[in-house]
Amino acid sequence: LAGTRDEARAAAEEAAAALESLEPTDRLEADLAEVRARAGMERAAQAEARAAAQALAREIDLTTRRLTTVTGDIEAWRNRKLNAGGQIETLEQRLAETEAEREELSDAPAQFALKRRSLIGEVEAAEAARREAADALAAAESAQRNADKAANVARDAMAMAREQAVRAEERFEAAKRRLADVAREIHDVLEVEPTALLAIAELAPEAALPDLTQVEEKLDRLRRERERLGAVNLRADEELNEIEQQHTTLTTEREDLVAAIKRLRQGIQSLNKEARDRLVASFQIVNEHFKRLFTSLFGGGTAELQLTESDDPLEAGLDILAKPPGKKPATLSLLSGGEQALTAMALIFAVFLTNPAPICVLDEVDAPLDDHNVDRFCDLLDEMKKSTDTRFVVITHNPITMARMNRLFGVTMAERGVSQLVSVDLEAANRIIDQAVA
Repeated sequence: LAGTRDEARAAAEEAAAALESLEPTDRLEADLAEVRARAGMERAAQAEARAAAQALAREIDLTTRRLTTVTGDIEAWRNRKLNAGGQIETLEQRLAETEAEREELSDAPAQFALKRRSLIGEVEAAEAARREAADALAAAESAQRNADKAANVARDAMAMAREQAVRAEERFEAAKRRLADVAREIHDVLEVEPTALLAIAELAPEAALPDLTQVEEKLDRLRRERERLGAVNLRADEELNEIEQQHTTLTTEREDLVAAIKRLRQGIQSLNKEARDRLVASFQIVNEHFKRLFTSLFGGGTAELQLTESDDPLEAGLDILAKPPGKKPATLSLLSGGEQALTAMALIFAVFLTNPAPICVLDEVDAPLDDHNVDRFCDLLDEMKKSTDTRFVVITHNPITMARMNRLFGVTMAERGVSQLVSVDLEAANRIIDQAVA
C-alpha cells in the first residue's frame, strides 16, 4: 500500500506539472473560434464557386446548343441557296422556251382566219348534207312504221299458231301418258305387253269386242279365286340374293375390322415400347444433368430422380431425393424454401440441357435466394452459357444478378408520367473502365 501511495503521489505531481505547462483555455477557445470562422468563410466561398461553376456549365451547354442550332440554320440556308439557284436556272429555261413559243405564235391569227374560212365552208356543206340525211331519215322512219305494223300482225298470227300448236302438243302428250298408264296397268295386272292382250282374250284382230259387263263379271270372279290362293311374294328370290350380298359384305367388313384392330394393337405396342425406351433414355440423361447441377449449385451434396409406384415408366410417378451438404436425404417437400428453389432450378436446367433452346427467359428465379445462393445461380448461368448457345433473358430486381449480366434493360421515369427505356452495356462499360485505368 505504501508503494502504491508513493506511485500515486508521483503521478499526481506529474499531472499537476503538465497542467501548469498547458496554455490558458481562453486562448485555445479564441483560436478554435477563429478557425471555425475561417472554415465557414471557406465553405461559403466553395459554395459560391460551385454555384458559379454550375452556372458556367449551364451557360456553356446553352451556348453549345445555340451554336448547334445556328450551324444547322446556316446549313439549311446554304441548301435553300443551292435550291434557289436551281429554281432560277429552271425559270430562265422556261422563260426562253416561252419566248420561242411566243415568236412561233406571232403569225397564228392569220392562220386561224384561213382555217376559220375553210371551216365555215365545211359547215355549210355539212348542213346541206344534214338536210338531205333528214329527208332520207323521215322516209325511212315512215317505211319502218309500216314494217312494224306488218310485223305486229305477223307476230300476232304466229302467237295464235304457237298457242294452237302448244294445245295440240299437250293433248298429244296427255294421250301418250294415258296410253302409257294403260300399258303399265296392263303390265302390272296381267304381266304381259299390250300387244299380247288379243291372244290372252282369244280374240281375232278383226273380231268385235265382247260385252263389257260379261268381261267385268269374269274378271271379278278370277280375282276372287286369286285372293283365295293367298298372298304370293314374287320378290322372294331377289330379297334372298340381296340378304346374301349384305351378309357377304358384313362378313368382309368384320374381317377387315378385326385385321385393323390387330394392326392397331401392334402399332400401339410398338409405340409404347419406343416411348418407354425414349423415356428411360431421356430420364437417365436428365438424372445425370440433375445430379451435376445440384452438386454445382449447393457446392456438394447428392441428388437423384427416382421412378415410383409402377414398373412401367409410362405409368410411374417421380420422386426427387435431395441431400444438401450436411443434411440427410430428404424429399423436396422437406427442404427449406431456398433449397427447394435451388433444387427446382437444377431440375429445370437439367431438362433444358437435354434439348437446349435458342432463348431462355427466367422471371424472378432468384427472388427466394440469399446473396450466397444468388452467386451460385449466376455461376450456373455462366456455365450454361459456355456449354450451350442459349441466350438467357433474366427478369430480376436483385443487384447481384444485375451486376453479373452482360446488358441491362430497365424503365425509368425522369419526368413524372413519362416512362423511358434505358439500356446499359456492362461489358462495354468494363472495357471503358479498363482502358481508363490503363
